[in-house]
Amino acid sequence: MKDLHRSLVVSSVLCVASLSGAAAVPSLPSNAQIRRGEYIVKANGCADCHAPWRMGAQGPEPDLSRGLVGHPQEMAMPQPPKLEGPWLWLGAATNTAFAGPWGVSYASNLTPDPETGIGKWRPEDFIKALRTGKHAGVGRPLMPPMPWPAYRNYSDGDLKAIYYYLFSRPAVKNRVPEYQPPGGAR
Repeated sequence: MKDLHRSLVVSSVLCVASLSGAAAVPSLPSNAQIRRGEYIVKANGCADCHAPWRMGAQGPEPDLSRGLVGHPQEMAMPQPPKLEGPWLWLGAATNTAFAGPWGVSYASNLTPDPETGIGKWRPEDFIKALRTGKHAGVGRPLMPPMPWPAYRNYSDGDLKAIYYYLFSRPAVKNRVPEYQPPGGAR
């Protein structure tokens, strides 16, 4: 089973390299790298925002059966209420949509789906995104509450391990809404 798991990850990485026009993949993930990535993802609580929440036996908890799909595409969010006084940001009950002075942000789909997730990203794109705070390392800023300033302190090896772990998970088609800038523009 472990060999099948690794071969699926290797296939995903090779597919990404092929789609991105890369000539060769410099190194393939080891089982140890994938396990390291899993440890970091779980220790950092990535599912706290990138998996929709549900009510569990102990209260609200991430719905891990959905994986790290981000904000559920079937859940359209209304305009957030006006923020006043010391309350300056809000979160949806799913803990996947957030509003504040930055606008409205949604937790991204971190599965390897090539259309709605990070399936077309290369390891370099992932590392650059967490180092620069830019989507895919070159796009729009990563918005709060994403703690990328803390994650940029990880070594390249740890960030690659996270990437390889994410690519070892099932791809889930889930189109997350686009970030909405301040002022209510949709």
